[in-house]
Amino acid sequence: MQKKSRKQVTLYSDGSSLGNPGPGGYGIILKFNGHEKEFYGGETNTTNNRMELRGVIEGLKLIKEPCDITVISDSSYVVNGMNSWIKGWIKKDFKKVKNVDLWREYIEFSKPHTIKGVWVRGHNGHEENERCDKLAYDEARRQKKILLDRMLSNIE
Repeated sequence: MQKKSRKQVTLYSDGSSLGNPGPGGYGIILKFNGHEKEFYGGETNTTNNRMELRGVIEGLKLIKEPCDITVISDSSYVVNGMNSWIKGWIKKDFKKVKNVDLWREYIEFSKPHTIKGVWVRGHNGHEENERCDKLAYDEARRQKKILLDRMLSNIE
């Protein structure tokens, strides 16, 4: 009996924050079989590393069946965490690890998949990374506006 091959998906992701912490956003591009979709989101109070990792998690949530996934990111924190560090973190129950909540969420949504992280240099002309960066930055600016509007409404 021949084993059914799994779908190959590429998940491009980037995060941004205006201040660290501050308002932030993430941008995602999912590519599969010649198709491409963009997604983005954000938070009013976060860090750059949290948005970098949140982007990967939100991308994984969108993939509804087990796949072989290549995550392309300019975050060495995310790529090294996924490829190398996470096994040791699990062994030591995440002692002295930042963003434990997100890493645990990553583990949960990564379970059905085979995932490999690939680092690319940011702001270096990589088309999908540049697009994710723009989505993330635009969302961070939108989150900043939400925060400022909220602050102004409290003053009035």
